[in-house]
Amino acid sequence: MDATTAPHHIPPEMPQYGEANHIFELMQNMLEQLLIHQPKDPIPFMINHLQRDNDNVPRVIILGPPASGKTTIAMWLRKHLNCSLLTVENLIARQHSSLAAGARSQFQKMKAVPRRLLVKLIQERMQEEDCVSQGWILDGIPETREQALMIQTLGITPRHVILLSAPDTVLIERNMGKRIDPQTGEIYHTTFDWPPESEIQNRLIVPTGISEPETAQKLLEYHRNIIRVLPSYPRVLKVISADQPCVDVFYQALTYVQTKHRSNAPFTPRVLLCGPVGSGKSLQAALLAQKYSLVNVCCGQLLTEAVADESRYGEVIRPYFEKEMTVPDSVIANVLSQRLSKQDCVQKGWVLHGFPRDRDQAHLLHSLGHQPNSCSVLPLVPLGLQECLRFPGRTVPPRRDAPSAQMGAALSAH
Repeated sequence: MDATTAPHHIPPEMPQYGEANHIFELMQNMLEQLLIHQPKDPIPFMINHLQRDNDNVPRVIILGPPASGKTTIAMWLRKHLNCSLLTVENLIARQHSSLAAGARSQFQKMKAVPRRLLVKLIQERMQEEDCVSQGWILDGIPETREQALMIQTLGITPRHVILLSAPDTVLIERNMGKRIDPQTGEIYHTTFDWPPESEIQNRLIVPTGISEPETAQKLLEYHRNIIRVLPSYPRVLKVISADQPCVDVFYQALTYVQTKHRSNAPFTPRVLLCGPVGSGKSLQAALLAQKYSLVNVCCGQLLTEAVADESRYGEVIRPYFEKEMTVPDSVIANVLSQRLSKQDCVQKGWVLHGFPRDRDQAHLLHSLGHQPNSCSVLPLVPLGLQECLRFPGRTVPPRRDAPSAQMGAALSAH
């Protein structure tokens, strides 16, 4: 058969290279930017995009009702992530922008900024170098579905959206104790976050619009709008309860924004099974290998086969077996590396058990270029075997009666 005719066979090394260097995500981001901006000359545009190298900078939206603490959380995240914080107040306060000057006059008249003008301000601000290179956090924007759609139309897409939630009664009570430092813009509270410095205490002011009727009216308007905003961010939204200590809210928010979302990139499974003797590693490995056509690699079996075949490594291992001594890690790693480098493991993927048993062995395996992309720990517990599959940003505790199905769900979520 002519080798130039379809179907073409892709060498198994190519997906490995793509996975290691995140080629799929890179091409996806470039295509997304091309379709959004539609440049007349795509080549210089893509070169400029690659030179920016900003695909992984923070792009966060924090939403929530009045007094939910979104501004405080946003300011803490900005300090931790070293990115730019965008609020209505600092957008219209910019001195070197004609748009901001127009927004200030509109705000003085109507106590609000028209949504089209606000979106233009956001677009102008996000084109500046600090937002491009370091990322941004939008505090309380968008407020309506119309704003959300206009922002999306401009290609402004967040990676993470956080919604703070709390009962209205809690929010009303909390809002009435709010105080603001006019010099720094920091927000304090008479009950939950009172500054210890008397100098700061003396200059705190009571913000306008925090009475109970005014807060209730704002909450009513918020609830009407938020239910139409949230469908714009179905896959990047996380709801966090604001009715808990502010530090706990912050750490939940920080953990989320530092988590990478599920990738749609194809990958070759490289599964590592760990657990004590009797935890069922061999059985689980056999089930996984059978169901997903993986290569079942047992460290002990490999060493035994090497001795039986009288291979080069077998001759080195035999004296240790005869004296019932532990085989050196370097020898085991070389035997494993030789097996994992074979064509069937490279092409189909593998499930490994029996090695590594400690941190040094894990580093040794990694140094040889065989890094697993999923790991399962099988603890031995009184109620039976439970499997805990850990992936970046995902943990799945499967059932004993269907371990392969649970592993499949976790593998598909990689």
